[in-house]
Amino acid sequence: MVGRSKEQEQEIIDWIEAVLGEKLPGQPYEDLLRDGIILCKLINKIAPGSVNKIQTSGGSFKLMENIQRFQTALKKYGVPDEEIFQTADLYERRNIPQVTLCLYALSRLTQKHPEYTGPRLGPKMAEKNEREFTEEQLRAHEGHIGLQAGFNKGASQAGVGAFGNTRHM
Repeated sequence: MVGRSKEQEQEIIDWIEAVLGEKLPGQPYEDLLRDGIILCKLINKIAPGSVNKIQTSGGSFKLMENIQRFQTALKKYGVPDEEIFQTADLYERRNIPQVTLCLYALSRLTQKHPEYTGPRLGPKMAEKNEREFTEEQLRAHEGHIGLQAGFNKGASQAGVGAFGNTRHM
């Protein structure tokens, strides 16, 4: 399990506040997100109408429904399954770094949705990485023998013996 990063958690809180346009209560990170209300509001700001019913009160089950609705909305938005945390990761505080990773993934994905023009978090996603090489650079490797080309510096399989034979020590 990856350790928690207070800096990353603060960065996410700042980003959520920027997206929602409101200051969040000064609670610990995991307590702030635990009931799923802020997460549902966040995805609704990013992709309006993603979560149509947010439970603001009720027992654990009702609040866990918020987290599940948020997760469903993330999948629909395009966050890969392996980057989405499990409900228990957040609700039972089992794996808070996974929650952080998931929110970074969501923020990164907003770059692929031109309809979202709100604040973003972290580095910009690379779109294309074209490289230009000169003829000279392209030819430079021609005299080089790669190790996968069969050159083995004199090593051979002599003495290995036939298949199926036992080794004699």
